[in-house]
Amino acid sequence: MNELVKIVETSGLEVVEQKSIVEKFGDYESVAREWEEKAHRIVVTSGSQITEMAMAREARKKFSQLRIDVERTRKSMKEQSLRKGQAIDAIAKFLVSLILPIEEYLKEQEDFVQIQASKEAEIARIEAERKLEEERLAKEEADRKEQERVRLENEQLKKEAEKREKVLVEERAKALKEREKSEKLARLEKEKADRVLFEQKAKADVEREAIETKFRKERDEADRLVRLEKEKADKILAEEKAKTELQRVEAERVKKLLSEQIECPFCHRQFSKKGKE
Repeated sequence: MNELVKIVETSGLEVVEQKSIVEKFGDYESVAREWEEKAHRIVVTSGSQITEMAMAREARKKFSQLRIDVERTRKSMKEQSLRKGQAIDAIAKFLVSLILPIEEYLKEQEDFVQIQASKEAEIARIEAERKLEEERLAKEEADRKEQERVRLENEQLKKEAEKREKVLVEERAKALKEREKSEKLARLEKEKADRVLFEQKAKADVEREAIETKFRKERDEADRLVRLEKEKADKILAEEKAKTELQRVEAERVKKLLSEQIECPFCHRQFSKKGKE
């Protein structure tokens, strides 16, 4: 606490104020001095040190809160007077200078995994960029060689194409003569085939007309026979209908006569109702 007291004593404040300031901030220095060595005992060198990282996190939180308390106390006491505020600022600055390195150190221990990951990521990025550059240069060289190969191949193909074109011109001339000859023969054959087809069609038309005439006659005769059969059937049906009607009338007459007779209860003979009357 000697350094804190020294700051207070050189501030020019009254003894009472000096004592008040020492009482307010003395505990902060004690804690900071105590943890100045303890914090550096927490050393993280591997991502598997979960306990150490958790300890660093808890300690760092404590010192974060300690720093916030110092700032809060500083602001509260500074309002009392300007000289007192200057002394408070000096003390707070001194205390923060003790606390902040410890907090930052603990933060580094707490975030060891993230820091290592960032470093590894940066190394990986540099390596990836190096590989990409190598691949780009290799691709440019491969493209250059491929372009040269294609150029030489195109020249060879051009020579071969010119040679083939000369052969094709000769073959086309020969094929043209043969085609003209074939077309002439084909035209003669077609004319011959057209004549035969015309004659066959004419013959077929005559035969078709004869068949159609015969068919019409047969169809007319069939229609006539069907008509006669229908007339005969209609006549028979009419006769049957008339006969049925006569039978129905006769049946109704007999029924009516029977309904008009009565039976003798003694001799069981039938008598007409009219005759009884």
